[in-house]
Amino acid sequence: MYKKKQMVEVEIIDLGDKNQCFGRLEDGMSIFVQGPAAVGDVVQAEIFKIKKKYLASRFRELVKPSPHRIEPVCPYFGLCGGCKWQHMDYSEQLRLKRKQVQDALEHIGGFSFGKDEDGDGIECAACIPAPELFGYRNKMDFSFTDLRYLTTDEIGIDPDEHDKPLDFALGFHAPGCYAKAIDIDHCDLSTEEMNMTLNTVREFCLEHRSELPIYSTRSHTGELRNLVVRHGGHTGEFMVNLVTSTHSPELMAKLSEKLQAALGDRLTTFVNNITSAKNTVAFGEKEFVLYGPGFITDRLGDYTYRISANSFFQTNSGQAEKLYMQILETAQLKPDDIVYDLFCGTGSIALFASSHCSKVLGVELVESSVSDARENARRHDVENCTFIQLDLKDIKHIEEDMREFGHPDVVITDPPRAGMNPKAVKMLLKIAPAAIVYVSCNPASLARDGQMLCEEGAYRLVSCQPIDMFPQTNHVESVARFEKSM
Repeated sequence: MYKKKQMVEVEIIDLGDKNQCFGRLEDGMSIFVQGPAAVGDVVQAEIFKIKKKYLASRFRELVKPSPHRIEPVCPYFGLCGGCKWQHMDYSEQLRLKRKQVQDALEHIGGFSFGKDEDGDGIECAACIPAPELFGYRNKMDFSFTDLRYLTTDEIGIDPDEHDKPLDFALGFHAPGCYAKAIDIDHCDLSTEEMNMTLNTVREFCLEHRSELPIYSTRSHTGELRNLVVRHGGHTGEFMVNLVTSTHSPELMAKLSEKLQAALGDRLTTFVNNITSAKNTVAFGEKEFVLYGPGFITDRLGDYTYRISANSFFQTNSGQAEKLYMQILETAQLKPDDIVYDLFCGTGSIALFASSHCSKVLGVELVESSVSDARENARRHDVENCTFIQLDLKDIKHIEEDMREFGHPDVVITDPPRAGMNPKAVKMLLKIAPAAIVYVSCNPASLARDGQMLCEEGAYRLVSCQPIDMFPQTNHVESVARFEKSM
């Protein structure tokens, strides 16, 4: 009989949901382990939940390391919610990422993998690796909180003896802890300019604490919300975006001077986005440009893209080129094809596809992204791309645009992590293109939406290619092709 707080020894044999690991005890009982365990580790774990068919536990001690375990480079490893796989060698990360995609498609989507005697069947290919394992991100979102997350060593220390304030933090949230952030000085996935900005902004905000209080998720008062930095991976252009509740021209002008002094000509633009939303999402309702043009550009392949503060752009510029080439290979476009690019963002996929087909219709909900997409097409003299602002749940309007633009032969959809709204999936089934290329950053969403597409035999999953856009993390991108059944 198991008890809460009981310590058990278990070998980790697989990954579980929500970045947990999985093992079986000697009596066959399933156990999920939260914390920095790796597949192949033998660990001591403390039980905190007892269910009829499984136990939930927390990692407490490493008994025997996995052959794939390595020493993480980050001092915040195990606390931060970001680089959860730094303790595994890269070959193991790639193996597990492919396994995540295939497991989701099998267990959630109900798809079967492997070739039959005739050579037919679905194949989930090996994960395409990334050349840069650190410093690869072109965007970082740091959070302000009025409660600093304390490490185990800090708990119990007299408040006057702490090196940092207890009521100020700028950094990342610990997993599941959105009221507190770990006050970090450096992130290994960031560029040098990003880390310089992090510390420059922290210093400024601490100097002006009375004028710039941190926004509280409890009282919904305060100013400082997020610091978002964007760095053109191929252009080197650099944006600083401070997200606050209101705009203070005098303070923002002072911060602009401080950033210019710290970064010099490496700073391209500084903007202040403001929002009244009662959440911690770093998305502004209004924007004030304090320095530079208010946007940066980045280059992928032959195209240069304009990127505004609120626009979506792939966070790994180098791997994005590989991703887009994989999308084109999967789409199998012909010169006379009409293509729809759903959730098109700044038009990056649409422009890549434009020279391989007749024309592209890009559909996006965010107004600033649509503006950027149109400007990107204009700058490159691409005349066969049209971009519209539309909520994909509105089936009626997409049908009107389809009649005007032409029925799609291929639809490329790159939805956010939550996947497509069921109404949008039904819209796809209704317009019924010959092929759908689904670009996903969440295997579970891909599997769920893929199952809906293939219900009643409307489509069939032909292939799936994982690609690693985010080394050191459990996240994986994938490109799947669905073909209309004959």
